[in-house]
Amino acid sequence: MGARRATMRDVAEASGVSTATVSFVLNDAGGQRVSPATRERVTRVARELGYVPHGIAKALREGASRIVLLALPSGIRGGSLDGYLLGLTDELSQHGHVLLVRHNSSRESLDSVVAAVSPRAVIDLSELYQPDPDDGEGEVATGRADARDGGWVDGLAAHGMVQIRHLAQKGHTAVAMAVPDDPGWAGVARARLRFAREAAEILGLEPLATFVVPGDVPGAVEAVRAFREVHPSVSAVAAFDDALALRLLSASHELRIAVPDDLAVIGFDATGYGAFVTPALTTVHIDAESFGRRAARIALGLDTSTVVTDAASVVVRDSA
Repeated sequence: MGARRATMRDVAEASGVSTATVSFVLNDAGGQRVSPATRERVTRVARELGYVPHGIAKALREGASRIVLLALPSGIRGGSLDGYLLGLTDELSQHGHVLLVRHNSSRESLDSVVAAVSPRAVIDLSELYQPDPDDGEGEVATGRADARDGGWVDGLAAHGMVQIRHLAQKGHTAVAMAVPDDPGWAGVARARLRFAREAAEILGLEPLATFVVPGDVPGAVEAVRAFREVHPSVSAVAAFDDALALRLLSASHELRIAVPDDLAVIGFDATGYGAFVTPALTTVHIDAESFGRRAARIALGLDTSTVVTDAASVVVRDSA
């Protein structure tokens, strides 16, 4: 028998980084915060172990049978993406396939990549939460996004319910949702807002208030100040993700708003950074790795019943 083929985990261990980081580097995933030194080290180790030449070259030789293309929208980030990529990459590898990641692609650009590499399947996350062209209101149609991501069972709607329910269980009846001003997140933000409104209604809360929080500190401070003036009764905010929640904590500190006594804040995505701030950020953890494994099996036409997904849960800290 020949020597065992090097795996992505082998590269990660030899490089001293996570498997997700190896995936970002080897798949040339733009927009990720990986230092040049780390990229060079991972690439060198992968070359020394024979990982990249073996996997990608074999996939290209065999064409459509061994490549799965993942299209990501601009700006997408977070711990859930790391987990999703880990599960997706590892599951594909177990079935002799490789993952090619394409960031920030226009439809024409994506089509050109598909024509060039003839992938076995395309997973287009940028399309998942786009408005249904048949819906005059521009909402995300239940038949499209909800069904494809798990909806109220174990998809984005269910995860949003976990976030809003935690606030309701803490006694908050007037709740808001804060979303980013990044256009790359527009489709997901629309979906999150719709699901949060429905969750608030199901839980018997007041109609959900919403506001946009810019990425810069002065803009975030002004957004929180203006929102509090218009909605003084709102006692809790569900943030789009942990990054935005941290901006809310910073703005609240600047405005001398006591968290959680005057305003509770809950994040989403459990990136880990929230544990290092004061007050420590309460957030929602998602078993994203299992979603990646399930997506891989769907792309390959395999049974998904063996993929077990843990329910989303609240990481309870001090902010909510």
